[in-house]
Order: sequence, then C-alpha cells, then structure tokens
Amino acid sequence: MKIRFLGTGTSTGVPEIGCRCEVCTSIDSRDNRLRCSVQVEVGDTNLIIDCTPDLRQQVMGLPFKKIDGLLITHEHYDHVGGVDDLRPFCRFGTIDIFTEEKVKNAFVQRMPYCFGENRYAGVPDIRIHIIDNLQPFFIKNTEIIPIRVMHFKLPILGFRIKNFAYLTDVKYLPEEELAKLQNLDILVMSALRKEKHISHQTLDEAVSLARKTGAKQIYFTHMSHQIGLHNDVEEELPPTFSLAYDGLEVSL
Repeated sequence: MKIRFLGTGTSTGVPEIGCRCEVCTSIDSRDNRLRCSVQVEVGDTNLIIDCTPDLRQQVMGLPFKKIDGLLITHEHYDHVGGVDDLRPFCRFGTIDIFTEEKVKNAFVQRMPYCFGENRYAGVPDIRIHIIDNLQPFFIKNTEIIPIRVMHFKLPILGFRIKNFAYLTDVKYLPEEELAKLQNLDILVMSALRKEKHISHQTLDEAVSLARKTGAKQIYFTHMSHQIGLHNDVEEELPPTFSLAYDGLEVSL
C-alpha cells in the first residue's frame, strides 16, 4: 500500500489569502498546504479520499490513470469542490463515488447537469454508490470500512483500508467506533490548530484521541496556518507523531 498526501490544509488552504503571518510567508514548502485529500494505492487499486477544489493542481504531476474509487467523507465544499475536474479521468470509464445519502443529495443539488437524463457531452461521468449504515464494502478486492466521525453536530465518514485509517474534520469520535481503529500501522487524523475550535480538534485533542487507538504511526492533516510552522511543531510532537505535508508519500 502507498499513501500520498495530495493536500494537508484546512478549507482556506495555506497560505491563507491576505495573511502575512510567519506560516503564510514561510519559505519551507511543507508550510504550503492545499485542501485536504489523500491518494491510496493498494496493489492495482487506485483510490482517492475527498476531491478538493485544488484537485487539478494536486494531480498534474502524478501518473494519469484510472481512479477505481473516490471516497467522500462529507459534503463541505473543500472536500467535494473538485469533482468537475474529474472529467479527464472519465476517459478510463465511469468514476465510482462512495458516500452517504445526504452527500449524494448535495451533489445532485449542486451539480444537476451530472444527473439529468439528457446530459451534455463532457460532463463528469460519475456514479454514486450509497454507504448505508456504515456497512463495509469492496472496491475491486479491497475492503473499505466506514467509520463514524462527528464534525461538531454533523455526522461524517472516516475510512479504514487494511491497517491504514483516515479521519478528517474530527471534533470527536463516538466511543463505539474506536474498535475499528485498533491494530493500525498508520492513522491519519485532522488537527486544525492549537486553540479550541467549535467543530475541529485541537492538536492536543488529536494527540489524545490518537493515543487511544494505539496506532504505530500517526500523521496529522487538515491544518490551518494557526497550527504553527511545520518544523517547530514537529519538534514538539511525541515520538511516532508527525505532521503530514503535501506530496508526502508513505508505504506499508
């Protein structure tokens, strides 16, 4: 399995427009963060989790090949805003999207031209599969285990793929979902900033939750400029904890 971080930033990205803080003006490339997404390759199965407004930029330098499954955590624009840019990948055939019913409804409302009976040529060729009641499913031969995550009051999804799990936009995790996060080699989890936020974990809260899973290696993602400089935060983190950054590749 190979994991590639396509983007590790929050909804505004880093640098944030109009900001001149030390993070937004940093010359360390690890402090430049596109919106949050990850590519997971399991054998010959190519998966992407979330499809951000930065998708075009994120994939330009990658091999151009079929996307076997697009997993969507929730309907917020920074996680779905790049779906129209999937059009070139439709040369390989219909793109299968896996998400919950409420997210499908959001797609139909925002992109009705993809779902009408008489679609015009060139629209994204997408097919949405509903994840119902957190039931596991397969993409080719790869099992995907949905995980319930709470983004303040909004229920969203995380995903486990073999010994890797990806949780973004976490405020808290229902206790019963912790069992799905045992025996992980890699856990990726959101950590917005150090100060409290109504709908996201702080860095300390993310460290505490990650420790409950016992994962061997933890990477944080979905970070704002308020997290601090990458190099400084890395030095503060406990062993086996790291900040992810755009372009980072990890193999299992």
